[in-house]
Order: sequence, then C-alpha cells, then structure tokens
Amino acid sequence: MKKIIYCLLGILMLSSILVACTPSTASPLPPKPRLRVATTTSLYDTGLWGYLEPMFEKKYNVELDVLSLGSGAAFEYAKRGDVDVLTIHDKPNELKFVADSYGIERVPFAYNYFLIVGSASDPAGIKGLSPEEAFKKLMATGKGSFISRGDNSGTHSKEKAIWKAAGYDYEAVRKAGAWYIEGGKGMGPTLQMANEKQAYTLTDMGTYLSYKSKLALVPIVDKGSILLNVYSVIAVNPQKVTAVKNLDMANNLISFLTSPEIQKLIGNYGLKEYGLQLFTPCAGAEPKS
Repeated sequence: MKKIIYCLLGILMLSSILVACTPSTASPLPPKPRLRVATTTSLYDTGLWGYLEPMFEKKYNVELDVLSLGSGAAFEYAKRGDVDVLTIHDKPNELKFVADSYGIERVPFAYNYFLIVGSASDPAGIKGLSPEEAFKKLMATGKGSFISRGDNSGTHSKEKAIWKAAGYDYEAVRKAGAWYIEGGKGMGPTLQMANEKQAYTLTDMGTYLSYKSKLALVPIVDKGSILLNVYSVIAVNPQKVTAVKNLDMANNLISFLTSPEIQKLIGNYGLKEYGLQLFTPCAGAEPKS
C-alpha cells in the first residue's frame, strides 16, 4: 500500500514539475504606446514636466518621452519626425512652423514674463529702464558682462528681438566686445554661469524663481510689453512629416494641457514653494502683453 502511495505522490510531483516547465500560452501584454515630446528647457528645468508627466501617462495609459531642448533644436527634431509634439515659447518661429505645414495648430496654454537679472550692484546702471533702453545702455557702456543663451532657443530669440527693437543688428552685438558672452547652454546652466560671473542675462521668470535660492542675481529689468513669454503646444503634422504616426495621442496632450483641471494645477505650480506663480494658465487664448 505504501508503495502505491509513494508512486502516486511521485506521479503528482512529476506532473507539477512538467506543468511548471511548460511554456505559457497566454499572450504577453502589448507595450504601451509612446508619445515623444520636445519641450523648452524652461518648462523642464522648473520641474513642471516632472509634475505633469505621471498624470498624463496614467490618464491615457501611455509612456511619455520628454526631450528638453532649446526651441530651435526642437523645431529641427520635429521636422525630422523625431518627436510627435512640441511645447515651446518662440512665437514667430511657431507661426512659421505652422504656416509651413510642419505643425497643425499653435495652442497657447501658459505664460509668464522674461526678466533681465544681474548683480545687485548693477554696474551698467540699467535698473528701472525699459528692456530696449537697458540693452542700448549695455551696448553703449560695455559695463558688466552679459551672458546670452546663444542657442537659438525661445529665450535667445526673445533676446534678439529686444536687440532689434533697440535698433541694433544682432551680428554687430555678437562682435561688440568681451562683455558679450554666448553660453550655448540651457536656461538653468546660463543662470549659473551668470551667477559665477556676476553678469546680466535674460531669463524666463519661472526658471529664475526655481533657481533663485542658488543665485546671488536679482531682477534688474522686469517691465515692458516685449518681455511677455507665451508657451504653446503644437502637434506635428503627419501629412508633412510622414515619420510621425501619433497624432491622436498628441491631440490628447493638447486637450490635457488646456483642460480646466490641468490649467488650475499649472497656475498653482510653485506658488507654495516660491510665493509667486511660475506660470499663468491661458487655455488656448493669446494673452495680452
């Protein structure tokens, strides 16, 4: 009798082993779709994308690949089909991108303002001037270094717009003297470089506030309509850029960023930590300067 029991136990154990070793016939779960986003460094450096990304991924069951770039590089990635959607702040080039059919529609979703920051000693004496007059004085005196992004970003485009409004050819500015330095870096590293040299620089308000505790730089010029800084989201057009295949999910991102719930979160982002809004929501409407 014992032999029979031992035999039955052996058969059961062998069956269990065979079952455990038999490959499963269940189909593996399909991979989540991915959405590739090229974003301006200021939206990334402030931590806003790190805040919003998990919410979007959970809502739409998607993986976000967020690439932080200057706006100029972001446009190039989009034209090659390396990203599906842009979140940037370079209105003239955004309008051209859409006019050339690379983008479908420019949708503003938030704004803040640019600042000229620098050492509290203000060696060029530009405090209280308009941005255009401040740049004129920097050019005329050459007092105090100025760190330019120099990277074809949205901030760099705004800087060039101010030089133009001040009556200067930008190529002449670049060659004006050792006081003018092209950093070729993102906004955070540019602020750090300006801090090391106690130099002036042009920055978006959001990145400045998020780095403020690490800097000895203070706002020097913060008034002037030209300092308005609008962030927009643009889906890349698959009819023009055939490598792009994810228009539906790109449109989901646009709906997400302009939804009342997320607009409220954007408006409150950083308020508790910095005491000021890093971004003001504008849900598809172009804000007035």
